[in-house]
Amino acid sequence: MRSQVLNLCNGLAQCLRSAATGLQQQSPQTPAALRQLHTATAAAAAAAAAAAGGPGPSKATAKRLGLANVQHVVAVASGKGGVGKSTVAVNLAVALAVQHGWRVGLLDADIHGPSLPTMMGLHAEPEASPEGLLLPPESHRVKCMSMGFFMKGDTPVVWRGPIVNSAIDRFLMGTAWGALDLLVVDMPPGTGDAQIGLGQRLPLAGAVIVSTPQDVALLDARRGAQMFRKVHVPLLGLVENMSYYCCPNCGHQDNIFGSGGVAAAADDLGVDLLGQVPLNGQIRQQSDVGCPSSCQHPTAPQGRPTSALPHESKPS
Repeated sequence: MRSQVLNLCNGLAQCLRSAATGLQQQSPQTPAALRQLHTATAAAAAAAAAAAGGPGPSKATAKRLGLANVQHVVAVASGKGGVGKSTVAVNLAVALAVQHGWRVGLLDADIHGPSLPTMMGLHAEPEASPEGLLLPPESHRVKCMSMGFFMKGDTPVVWRGPIVNSAIDRFLMGTAWGALDLLVVDMPPGTGDAQIGLGQRLPLAGAVIVSTPQDVALLDARRGAQMFRKVHVPLLGLVENMSYYCCPNCGHQDNIFGSGGVAAAADDLGVDLLGQVPLNGQIRQQSDVGCPSSCQHPTAPQGRPTSALPHESKPS
């Protein structure tokens, strides 16, 4: 079963890698991988959890969380804040929705530091349905939910772990997600209560870890990867953000934060390095105005690195 899950994860990883490096190669096994990934992952996680004496994800859990009509759930995570996790999550969701027509939802699970409203250009508080469910605002064809929709100005959220977990569950169960091909969860940074709780409760098909090249970020990225393994969530791979800076005038490439560390970490963990995203002013500018880079044509320089998306049909 473990080899089956790894094969399915690698099918998705190949697609993520090719897009992140600006290639236009297609992966023939992608549709089947995405269709089978959730089922195989859940079975493997349940078997591993049973051996360890712990619970695994189940259909009942998905139904309880309001995700019965969601085909796949993927977490985008990091061990440390400020490494570009939300940038990767937002661009993955938008690329799949805009360029491939997938039905995509994006949950900002970072209760204390939500950035989804700014990056998706959404600022109005969500309305409620007659049934009392939150209607997720849509931007770039992606259904979105975030604590940021309910925060005023610079007012902080001063909540402890149990309340944070309850708020995340509320966004999951109390949002009218509808039928989705994929729900992308922008995880909070770190390996605390919220992260462990999400890993245990959500029927995650896999997790993508984002890190920058420097050692201090890599150490936390490794910890994040090990946390997912402890809660039986497969790793889809690592993404290296702020990988290098390319001078727009002369083309010289400078590895400001070092090089090779994320690739070595991926090798040690036995997963793929999915892509290397450069320092690029346009990525930052587009995020600040709510127009993610993956809204651009995939061949545009600012659109290529973060358009981590498969190249074939959506899952059935």
